[in-house]
Amino acid sequence: MSIKTIDETDGASSGANWGFLKGHIREYGMLLALVVIMAFFQFMTGGVLMRPLNLTNLVLQNSYIVIMAIGMLLIIITGHIDLSVGSVAGFIGGLGAVLMVRYGLDGFTAAAIGLAVGGLVGAAQGYLVAYFKVPSFIVTLAGMLVFRGLTLKVLGSASIGPFPEGFQLLSKGFIPDFIGGTGGLHLTTLALGAVAAATIVFLSARARQKQAAAGQVDEPFALFAGRNLFIAAAIMLITYLMSSYNGFPNVLMVMAVLIAIYGFMTTRTTIGRRIYAVGGNEKAAKLSGIRTERLTFLAFVNMGILAALAGLIFAARLNSATPKAGVGFELDVIAACFIGGASAYGGVGKVMGAVVGAFIMGVMNNGMSIMGIGIDDQQVIKGLVLLAAVCFDVYNRNKA
Repeated sequence: MSIKTIDETDGASSGANWGFLKGHIREYGMLLALVVIMAFFQFMTGGVLMRPLNLTNLVLQNSYIVIMAIGMLLIIITGHIDLSVGSVAGFIGGLGAVLMVRYGLDGFTAAAIGLAVGGLVGAAQGYLVAYFKVPSFIVTLAGMLVFRGLTLKVLGSASIGPFPEGFQLLSKGFIPDFIGGTGGLHLTTLALGAVAAATIVFLSARARQKQAAAGQVDEPFALFAGRNLFIAAAIMLITYLMSSYNGFPNVLMVMAVLIAIYGFMTTRTTIGRRIYAVGGNEKAAKLSGIRTERLTFLAFVNMGILAALAGLIFAARLNSATPKAGVGFELDVIAACFIGGASAYGGVGKVMGAVVGAFIMGVMNNGMSIMGIGIDDQQVIKGLVLLAAVCFDVYNRNKA
């Protein structure tokens, strides 16, 4: 009977940790990338990046990208692409502006109409892709041109605003402090951040417990504990910083609800598993009884609604609808998904990955702007980052 020494045990543990990291480089790699990028810009901007006001602006500036990235992820998982999201967002923002300013509708009614129209836009494009088998690239490229033109027509090539104060709160407002802040801190924000951190750790621990009961645990405990400790600490740090300003913005709460809903849907429901099956192998999924056309159709409807929501939030933030609204949004949204680990071949991707990818793009935009880097150089850098992410995906796929 042989007895392992401490050095041998530590070596085996280190080997297991490294082996797991190599097999899950997508999940851990993008978190590490976000941390490194934030640390780099925190140093290069002299600490400006992590100031409470700038963190709040970072959330407001990227909220609509995160929301659309969640919808785009489902499109990419099914093996398609949507190039029209920026134009649809701009069109719905313009439509909402006309309804409120010219026709006197209240913000809630105008927003409801905008979301409904967004769903119809997604349904029209999804029907052509799913049932007519027109390539999504062509359908949504046409949609990008059509809705850009309709935006100009609806707005009359001029900006429209301002909007009712209630509508502006969608993007500019902050949650009230129900507890009552002391010492300059927003206590309700601190409480919500603590609840969010505890909930994430609890759900992660419960999922690991279920895996252990089924004999399916493969993540070493040291990595599991370290990952959850890091996420909880990061949430509390950001919560503390934002609580020292005005607390959580309303739009951050909207994002949190969407992330929770879609995260649950993609990982814990039948429809979520079927979406991945469609992207992994559509023919096999169809032969197994999955209604692939309907899932593709619903993915585009969902994308239309989320693009509409993003357009309304963007308009609320600017307090006006402009003909240029939404230009280039589709590039940042698609880049966020690929940087966050989605596969260009479909069937792979996570909601949190798309969110992390969106914030990587957001931190880069924000940090480079603070440093005074020109828009031309910013575009070059973002393009290279996107290309690197896709090349990394192709490399991993070929290696597997």
